[in-house]
Amino acid sequence: MTQPDVVVVGAGVIGLSVALAAQAHGLRVKVIDRTGPAAGASAGNAGAFAFPDILPLASPGILRQAPKWLLDPLGPLSVPVGYAPRLVPWMWRFWRASRPECVRASTIAQTAMMRLAAQTLDPFLKRAGLSNMLRREGQLQVYEGAREFEASLPGWREREAKGVEFRHLKGDEIAQYQPGLSPRFTHAAFTPGWATIDDPEIYTVALADKVRSNGGEIVIAEAQALLPDGVRTSVGDMTGRVVLAAGAHSHRLARTANVRIPLETERGYNTTLPDTTFDLRQQITFSAHGFVISRLRSGLRVGGAVEMGGLDRPPNYARADAMLKKAKTFLPGLDITGGTQWMGFRPSLPDSLPAIGPLPGHPGVICAFGHGHLGLTQSTATAQIVADLLTGQTPGIDLAPFSPARFASAS
Repeated sequence: MTQPDVVVVGAGVIGLSVALAAQAHGLRVKVIDRTGPAAGASAGNAGAFAFPDILPLASPGILRQAPKWLLDPLGPLSVPVGYAPRLVPWMWRFWRASRPECVRASTIAQTAMMRLAAQTLDPFLKRAGLSNMLRREGQLQVYEGAREFEASLPGWREREAKGVEFRHLKGDEIAQYQPGLSPRFTHAAFTPGWATIDDPEIYTVALADKVRSNGGEIVIAEAQALLPDGVRTSVGDMTGRVVLAAGAHSHRLARTANVRIPLETERGYNTTLPDTTFDLRQQITFSAHGFVISRLRSGLRVGGAVEMGGLDRPPNYARADAMLKKAKTFLPGLDITGGTQWMGFRPSLPDSLPAIGPLPGHPGVICAFGHGHLGLTQSTATAQIVADLLTGQTPGIDLAPFSPARFASAS
């Protein structure tokens, strides 16, 4: 291809969505990735467009639950002992972001991002020819007992205030939405605005195919350093404006430009079961246990939880086994044999908001990373925002809460 206008670093769902949006604005695009499309979290996620999920993880509620979770090495949250000292600066920022005034501001920003994501999804899928991959089945969040349900009510009131639609269920009502669920779950909430992609890996690969068919190029290469006019890679220097969308690896590349971003890695685990007999009607979230089960083209995926362990430690698949055993208890008719295990990296910033906008001191580099659990959900909104920035248009939401420069004073 001719010299690109834009070099996108990262061929996950964020990077490829950005590439397609940039092409729709008439820009020539080259995408680089060290392993190719859909090689990371974009392939192994739960497939959800979780638009109602507006509440930041950084919150007093999570801080209250964290000590209990950390006592269980296979529970919803774990920190390997050897990694804990490295996590202290990030956790300090997380604690500060959990103050009530910060949570209110983050919720407002996340709500705006989710609304933009919901507005952009259908037009994006239509342009990409992938509308048939979307399922609008909703999501069921389940609770064990009245006490657990009542503890969740402040969050539901906050969602209601922001216009999120949901229905609370109790007792026999739950079985109308999901047969076969253990009676230990006495309360639930159904959110109809939740959507699911048919299969996240197939979807992301299809985005890559569309980028190529639009005249874009996808190059297998490792990005090594940011340059004043582009990026240095393992196959040579590439010039053009740069979009940094390398997920959990993004902060390492930012550091080559002398910018430190407090990005941490939430290591997520799952097992994809070949079971096609269990009647899973929508994604189910087991809130107190930190995992979900979703129906994909490739099978039933049981996964979630958070292991704050960085990029280099070997996987601990006992965490995937623990979730699978719980899933069998919670859904007694589920066949948990023959599954395929996976571990991937979620890029997480301490205030639960992504970094979108110019890299501080480097206006030719646009950041698009740090979406945590919400990369797929916010992919089309991020793509639209970045395309606007690349073409000098005003984005549809206030970007101040997402600015990478918000961390400068704490670096």
